[in-house]
Amino acid sequence: MKDLKKYYLIPATPDEIYMALTNPITLELWTGETAVMTTEPGSEFSLWEGSIVGKNIEFEPGKKIVQQWYFDGQAEDSIVTIKLHHDKQGTSVELRHTNIPDADFNDIAEGWNDSYFGNLADFFSEG
Repeated sequence: MKDLKKYYLIPATPDEIYMALTNPITLELWTGETAVMTTEPGSEFSLWEGSIVGKNIEFEPGKKIVQQWYFDGQAEDSIVTIKLHHDKQGTSVELRHTNIPDADFNDIAEGWNDSYFGNLADFFSEG
């Protein structure tokens, strides 16, 4: 099991980023895929047409999102914590993803950089 901690700078406000990560309509706009998402703790979510699934744990509007991501046959919970901090250039996003299976680590790290926060940054840059 491995942990990942990264920072991203996105040219949008923390409230805009929060909405983009929690509103299913906005998620579909920047991912191009169907999303199932709600800010109800305990609810399950699905992103990229089921490529990422898990359970929502905690929300602080404009500040923090905590989720459990599911991996097949995993004993320990894989927890994703996204914290949003105001920055003069937009938002500094602090990502912490714990208990990533070793075999999935490189794909997950690349996915965060390219598909997830890379696409989100592009979405707001083009806006």
